[in-house]
Amino acid sequence: MAGDRPVLLGLMLYLLVATTPTVAFWVVLRLLPAAVSNIAERRRRRQAPAGPALESVVANLRRLRREVCCGCYRTQVRRVAVQAAYDDTLLECCRLVDIDAPLATADAGDRPFARLLTEAALEDAGIALDPS
Repeated sequence: MAGDRPVLLGLMLYLLVATTPTVAFWVVLRLLPAAVSNIAERRRRRQAPAGPALESVVANLRRLRREVCCGCYRTQVRRVAVQAAYDDTLLECCRLVDIDAPLATADAGDRPFARLLTEAALEDAGIALDPS
């Protein structure tokens, strides 16, 4: 009975050597596609912009500017809402172009002057607010 042990040990070692490449190949085939898709997804998330494109923000800014300059509002609520939307879009455009916007820190009384300074800063940066 003492001679059976080396045979069993040799047989187990043979099975280990014979099955290890097959099991390793199977694990790689199962895990590799998931790892590659995970890396690709991370890259896509990193490369994707966090917000809207500058072109769409500038288009919204021009549209709101025309509405603000028109001055024909039916209600006071509409005027305040359009002005607030214009201010928010100005700030967003300044953030995208990386300009310091005086409008961001202005008080209620200083907002019209800060709005003019912010518009001038955007014009200096090369964004035409009134292209026509």
